[in-house]
Amino acid sequence: MGSIREMRLRIKSVKNITQVTRALQTVSASKVKKLTLATEQTCPYAKHAMEILHDLASQPGHNSLHPLLSERKTIDKALVILISSDRGLAGAFNINVVKQSLDFFADFSYPVEYVTIGKKGRDMLYRRRKKIIADFSNIPTPPTFLDCAPIGNLLVDYYLQDKCDQVYLVYNQFINMVHQVPVVEKLLPMTLPPGELEGSGKTKAVFTYEPDQNVVLDSIVPRFTALQVYQAVLSSHASEHAARMLAMRNATDNGLQLIQYLQLEYNKARQQSITADMLDIVGGVEGLTKK
Repeated sequence: MGSIREMRLRIKSVKNITQVTRALQTVSASKVKKLTLATEQTCPYAKHAMEILHDLASQPGHNSLHPLLSERKTIDKALVILISSDRGLAGAFNINVVKQSLDFFADFSYPVEYVTIGKKGRDMLYRRRKKIIADFSNIPTPPTFLDCAPIGNLLVDYYLQDKCDQVYLVYNQFINMVHQVPVVEKLLPMTLPPGELEGSGKTKAVFTYEPDQNVVLDSIVPRFTALQVYQAVLSSHASEHAARMLAMRNATDNGLQLIQYLQLEYNKARQQSITADMLDIVGGVEGLTKK
């Protein structure tokens, strides 16, 4: 251990860092609440949109309803939307989602291109020489649907122009404050699993849509695709701040423990210094007395 002055400066430095980590923890906790609330508010719209898609998929001629709902016979290229964060200090949040993406698409026999949301994931993919066709960074927290709509429009246009045959979403799914899971979801072509929604599959009635089915689908399918991207961004942002809150809490706890240790060592060093000074004084007095 260094001198008393060095220990005093180190204790002060650790205290300052602890104040910063505690502030970041508080800010992240507040943002998680806002993001989870925003996610809950989008669920009713997503549910009703999916109910309409389920109903349209059960109508006669559903196999040719919309190109975004039809599987392609051959797969020549895939597009991946990787959602990460713009900042660090979130533990293994970004590493986990990038690793999940690289592992999942490692065995694909056809090319895989990326659209990145967040600087950290973009930089990791650049270092691994992956092809990135677009990057969306500095999305505000909490994001709005208008912030994510251009991403959904890009994906739809890219798919309809036959520049890719599959579109995947890779992001950290928010489970709770201590549990976030990196997931891979197929976004396009959109799949409609039967029987998952209330009322689906319970009637064989054929409904008439105004103006017609194609106009409804042309409006709702691209918007629903953008909504899925929006919900994934909300979940990823909530996971990011939950991971940062946990990382900053651990950093704060470690900093407090380090301060206690340094304070103990500082007290020991001061005691030794005082004892040495007292021994010098006593020795000097004894020497004068003997003379």
